Amino acid sequence: MSPSGNLEEALRSIQNPQFIMLLSNEAQFEEHVRALEKRYPGVPSIGCIGMSYQTRVVERGVGVVAFSDGVVAAANVLEQVSNMPVKYIQRLERDVQSVGGSSRDTVCIDFCTGNDACVLTTIYTVLRKSGISLVGGTGDAGLVSANGRIYRDAVVYGIVKNLGGRVKTYKENIYHQLEDYRFVASGTDRANYVLGSLNGRPAKQVYEGILHVTDEEILTRTFQNPFGKLNGEDTCIISIKEVKGNALACFRQVNDSDVLILLELGDYQAIVRQTIHQICQDFPRRSAVFSVNCLFRYKLFSERGYMQNYLRDMAELGCHAGFVGYGEHYNNRFVNQSMTCVVFE
Repeated sequence: MSPSGNLEEALRSIQNPQFIMLLSNEAQFEEHVRALEKRYPGVPSIGCIGMSYQTRVVERGVGVVAFSDGVVAAANVLEQVSNMPVKYIQRLERDVQSVGGSSRDTVCIDFCTGNDACVLTTIYTVLRKSGISLVGGTGDAGLVSANGRIYRDAVVYGIVKNLGGRVKTYKENIYHQLEDYRFVASGTDRANYVLGSLNGRPAKQVYEGILHVTDEEILTRTFQNPFGKLNGEDTCIISIKEVKGNALACFRQVNDSDVLILLELGDYQAIVRQTIHQICQDFPRRSAVFSVNCLFRYKLFSERGYMQNYLRDMAELGCHAGFVGYGEHYNNRFVNQSMTCVVFE
């Protein structure tokens, strides 16, 4: 990593990379993409704009995550994600076939510019045939890169096969249901992720009434009390983006008739320790962990003075690195305020 954005400084410890992920800042992204491809021509790579971390966070510089031993990988792009990502699906099919991966030893890591739910549904039509898991997230400024080229309105991905053992993905939720509140959504605007009503009442009024907050407090209160969408036994977290009249705009699509619950923040330090314990149980020997943390988790942990301790705790797993996303991807699900990660044996 380089807090100043010096790519050469970030690349000093990298030798013989087999797959590269670039996490840069908006001002230098294009320059870094070109320089990285020139330095390592032909090495599969993906990139986006966002903060990176290992044992510390680089907010505006550059971070490079490289696999230097024991993987085979392919990187590529699906374009036109806002309206037709399926048009390019054969690229993904070919890459999965060329890597020869399976559910036991292969993962897909993706960086996206938006329309995440549709993108993940599209990608998963291919991945589910092989049982390959997915971890990823949304970058900033609507730009991503693959193999030295920059794209707008796209999702870039790496299919990474571990030649030395298994891989497994995890999703961490630090929230639980608040009392027994349960709502049916209506008056939604799917295109703009707007939630109009809850049980027939204006969504803003319902949220303010339960939590006794003002309009101005809603956007920070979502750190403690986001919504949750029930998905079988799982809960997908939905963050509030802004107040729109009597409605609430969210960071994730809500549809009419979706069943929502209200969540509250749990003992996040204990939950993180439990995640680490579970990973250690599943993988007594770990070579690498790559994670995606939500921007809202980063803000929450930072405000509470926990972010540095969090990275120190995760470092107990060994070689851990990741980036701060604007939405997290886990298999075919787009979630907010979560952490997703992949562990390599």
